[in-house]
Amino acid sequence: MPTDSTDPVDPKTSTTPADDDVTFDYPVTFRINRIAYFTVPMVALVVVLLVGASPWFAIALVVPVVLWLWIHRLRTVVTENGLRAVRMFSTTEIAWSEVAGLQFPKWSSVRAVLTDGNRVRLPAIGFRDLPALSIVSGGRIPDPFEAARSAK
Repeated sequence: MPTDSTDPVDPKTSTTPADDDVTFDYPVTFRINRIAYFTVPMVALVVVLLVGASPWFAIALVVPVVLWLWIHRLRTVVTENGLRAVRMFSTTEIAWSEVAGLQFPKWSSVRAVLTDGNRVRLPAIGFRDLPALSIVSGGRIPDPFEAARSAK
């Protein structure tokens, strides 16, 4: 799942979190790709066609608005102190000391596995975001691509 991160770090040019030329300002926000907003007018067009078929579908006019709000709200924010998972109706703060690792379910979003065994979904984080996430986390979250490169 591609994301649209406001992180200025390019994981292709930065090899390790210890690079001196890598600078960024906290908080670093990982968002859903802006292309997702393209679905809003498409859904609105379908809803307008449905309303034309029957006025009872007018209640469905709320669907494009809710979709826009959902896309706009979902994000994961990385700070000096930890992670903040912002979902549609809730926000979860996770301190770095509570993060035991990450879990990548096959058909679901990335989850932070906590030291107590609980799991917290991290919206807008994908596997390809791991190099950037490793850099902004200060190495607390390891970069599997770097481990594979160093193993060769």
